[in-house]
Amino acid sequence: MSRGSVLWAFRAPRHLLEYPALFEPQPEGGYLITFPDFDWGISQGDAEEDSRLRGRKYRLIRLPAMQAATAELYRQFRASGLRKIDLASRMGIPKTVVDRLFDLDHHTRMNQIEAAFEALGKRIGIVVENAA
Repeated sequence: MSRGSVLWAFRAPRHLLEYPALFEPQPEGGYLITFPDFDWGISQGDAEEDSRLRGRKYRLIRLPAMQAATAELYRQFRASGLRKIDLASRMGIPKTVVDRLFDLDHHTRMNQIEAAFEALGKRIGIVVENAA
């Protein structure tokens, strides 16, 4: 089975704010964690979750709403084929501001994220669900 088809089987609807994460056991212990939907986002973890991960290579990670909006913006940007300088030009902002739009540690305002989606020909929506 190809890597893409494995990911598709574990992909949740985007409104759930969940993304697949690949957990790979490391020889020295712990896990290398990567996010196949993105070309960034590498982390590592200790063996404390070993029992939850045994037999499962992938699991879904729930992101906070603003980080999920940033992550989805990045996915849509990559799918557009644009360069960062092109997005900056469409938005009328410097390229350095576009770099910060994709930084999960930067506190980007929602109106900036909305403007970036609009520059990509997209619109962002919000779904409220009952807590599980």
